[in-house]
Amino acid sequence: GAIAMLGGRRGRLAALEGVLSIAATSAAVNLGIKPVVRRRRPERSASARRPARMVPTPTSTSFPSGHSASAFAFAYAVSRRYSMLALPVGLLAAAVAYSRVHTGVHYPSDVVLGSLIGAGTAAVVTAALQDRLSPREQPVRGHLP
Repeated sequence: GAIAMLGGRRGRLAALEGVLSIAATSAAVNLGIKPVVRRRRPERSASARRPARMVPTPTSTSFPSGHSASAFAFAYAVSRRYSMLALPVGLLAAAVAYSRVHTGVHYPSDVVLGSLIGAGTAAVVTAALQDRLSPREQPVRGHLP
């Protein structure tokens, strides 16, 4: 929301592409991959539980991490339009991915591959939208490019 409100036209385009990338990634992960792979979530043994890390275990399957995929989809899409935000949104996406392992609801491979799936999906979405959302440059007549 802040990127769209404060970033002018470029910020609105970055936010729109980010949200559309999240939507496409969520559909791919939750409707396409998770039902096929059906990987169980990590077991939490009673002796290994740390109260500070405990979050409710989601009921969906573990592979790939949807949170990581969505975070990296948004980060990739925003970074393409707004390169000065690449580091902060990339670090936030990495924090989301790390938190899924830290809390014990995903295996490391779930978040690594989820992150790659999210960035890859965003690459496809943003490439498809680029011509539709970007103003077209008009060639100057009589001059070679």
